Amino acid sequence: MSEDVLKSALLPMPHGFFTRRGGVSPAPYDSLNCSFSSQDEWDNIVENRARVAQSLQIEPTHLMGLKQTHSNIVVAITSQTDLWPLGKGQEGDALVTNRPDVGVSVITADCGPILLRSDDGRIVGAAHAGWRGAVGGVLEATISKMHQLGAQNIVAAIGPCIGSSSYEVAEDMRNTVLAAPFDGERFFTKTDKKGHYLFDLAGYCAARLKNAGAHQIDVLSVDTLHDQRFFSHRRRTLAGGGNIGHQISAIRPRG
Repeated sequence: MSEDVLKSALLPMPHGFFTRRGGVSPAPYDSLNCSFSSQDEWDNIVENRARVAQSLQIEPTHLMGLKQTHSNIVVAITSQTDLWPLGKGQEGDALVTNRPDVGVSVITADCGPILLRSDDGRIVGAAHAGWRGAVGGVLEATISKMHQLGAQNIVAAIGPCIGSSSYEVAEDMRNTVLAAPFDGERFFTKTDKKGHYLFDLAGYCAARLKNAGAHQIDVLSVDTLHDQRFFSHRRRTLAGGGNIGHQISAIRPRG
């Protein structure tokens, strides 16, 4: 499924920002839907995630994911007892591990998927950063948790998310971002519509990663709203609603 996966040159270990292609789910979840919270058939999601696990060269039961809630909660997996059954992950929005037999993953459909590694590649992380999670500190919390496991010189890659020319937001969201103890104003651009702005989510995440000590940051600059290879909540909303799936981004440490 190599043609259905985007990769970063900064991450020389098994990883991928997977597209919606290469799975078994029917419309409207077609086809590599990896979200257990969707209304897709359970067996389809299990098979889709098994294909992702195979790409990472791990067992399907060792591809870990959380019940994402736009929080700053980070979960570390360092032992066999830390694992959980498929679809039974606790609430949280980032995972880190030092186990080469474990893959950590997040699902997105416009939010920012961020994959991280230590300089030696033996500690990795995956974070889900919508604007709420990013403002709430999920990226800083992920780097901090990786440091606790011994990671040094952390690098990160920001995968496909809604682009800065597509992400129109209202005044209340902007005010919340600006109220955070971080210079967020430079990531907003006024639109012709009063009280509305364009927000650069990837740029904001990159700045917070850098401020938290990330040594290198790769931004893939793929807009999920306009790139039909990806699921997009904003595209669904503009089309009038309905069910959609979520793409997955995942990484595992070097052995």
